[in-house]
Amino acid sequence: MISRLCVLALLAVSSVSAVPSPPSRLTTRGQFNGTRRYPSKVGKRCTGTIASLDDVSDAQECTTIIINEFTVDAGETFTLNAADGATVTMAGDVTFAFQEWEGPLMVVEGNDITSGHTLNGLGEMYWDGQGSSGGTTKPAPLLRINHDGGSFSNVVVLNSPGRATAIGGNGIVVSQITVDNSAGDEPNDMSDGQPAGKNTDGFDISADDVTVEDSVVMNQDDCLAINRGTNIKFQNNQCSGGHGISIGSIDSDTTVSGVTISGNTVSDSMQCFRIKTDATATDSTVSDVTYSDNKASGCQEFGILITQSYPDALGTPGTGVVISGITWSGTNTVSVDDDADRVDINCGSTSSCSGTWDFSGLTVTGGNEGTILNADVSGGSF
Repeated sequence: MISRLCVLALLAVSSVSAVPSPPSRLTTRGQFNGTRRYPSKVGKRCTGTIASLDDVSDAQECTTIIINEFTVDAGETFTLNAADGATVTMAGDVTFAFQEWEGPLMVVEGNDITSGHTLNGLGEMYWDGQGSSGGTTKPAPLLRINHDGGSFSNVVVLNSPGRATAIGGNGIVVSQITVDNSAGDEPNDMSDGQPAGKNTDGFDISADDVTVEDSVVMNQDDCLAINRGTNIKFQNNQCSGGHGISIGSIDSDTTVSGVTISGNTVSDSMQCFRIKTDATATDSTVSDVTYSDNKASGCQEFGILITQSYPDALGTPGTGVVISGITWSGTNTVSVDDDADRVDINCGSTSSCSGTWDFSGLTVTGGNEGTILNADVSGGSF
């Protein structure tokens, strides 16, 4: 079982690399071959330095950008739209001053660019145990990555008020990101005895051709939530304390396909792996999802949950989202708590959960057996 202490140890390593001395230069690895949503932008051969929002407009015209330590003004978004192939060098933390507003706190836009920062959202000043359901208005996400192609790496996202990182850019590699919302596990003066942090998603993805790898998430909601997209890889990441690795929730007119979830470790989470589709959703599909060589322990309610009744875990399922091609390959080992279910599949019909799903690479131990409704599953030990 991977403990929170082990994950914190990994965080310490990531934190050192995320704030290098001297500053590190990040290189482009992602490839994008589709239609750009942003026009090509040619940079000037100059060095631009950002030490306040007033510097951004001029600095982002240069092919070399240095971001020094500074505090973003309350209620403002730090938007960076660098030129194609620009080198963005991290030289210090960026802190976002407190104010109740919708956000986002930072947006990275453009084409084939890279960027690295330590980002402090001061979430401890917002957290009240209510998340997005009420209480203080919490800016979200802390970071939105919208550019096409390139990479974003070597960053600590600390104490996001709400969702941490949203990926809307296509053809991007996101790596070595540490989302540390672990302070939200404890109650505070505003949370009435409940964990102060809530709805602090690690990575929300609504994009195509995205890879997230070698990252750490400690939070109080989904480590990963794929809301739409094709050709998505989530590999060699560490997740703890939240709701595990999720596809969904899937609403109407949505496609998710070609997802690979491999080599990840999930610990001490409400459910460790989940596919959730809205009970009232229509005209949507989730297909070709492969889980391989993952490990999970301390799953508190479900080891594996596939449900068509969201927001209820095991309510009355709908049939408007067709789920197909769910495969567990290689060696996936999952251990659940004594009161948890090993595997629950809650489908509205065999048409909405179609075909035979190959679970031969899945072993789940502990807890209770769970129930499979309207799904044809072969293989596996659970």
